[in-house]
Amino acid sequence: MAESQNQYIRLWEELKRYFRLQIDYTRLTAVEKVSLLLAAISVSLVMGLLCVCALFYLSFALAEVIGQWIGEEWVAYLILGGLFAVLMLIVYAFRKQLIINPVTRFVTRLFLDKK
Repeated sequence: MAESQNQYIRLWEELKRYFRLQIDYTRLTAVEKVSLLLAAISVSLVMGLLCVCALFYLSFALAEVIGQWIGEEWVAYLILGGLFAVLMLIVYAFRKQLIINPVTRFVTRLFLDKK
């Protein structure tokens, strides 16, 4: 009787140890996934900012070229403003295919991949 009670106590201790290890493993996995997600967001933000800066200067250069070609600088800026408005509408129209689906796939792969 005492031996079977000792076996139950050992079993209970092993189960507690197992669940503590599982909780630790889950925490480590969650920290790894969140850190990868934050790193991807950080890289995306930096790349986006650099692209905006490059687009800003390229837009001014293109406006100057169009202004010299047309003869009126304000018309060149108006053309570029219209071009950017059309691009914004296109991105908004295709936001699911261009933005939402890739981000969803990335996050799903990150959190549900069983490697």
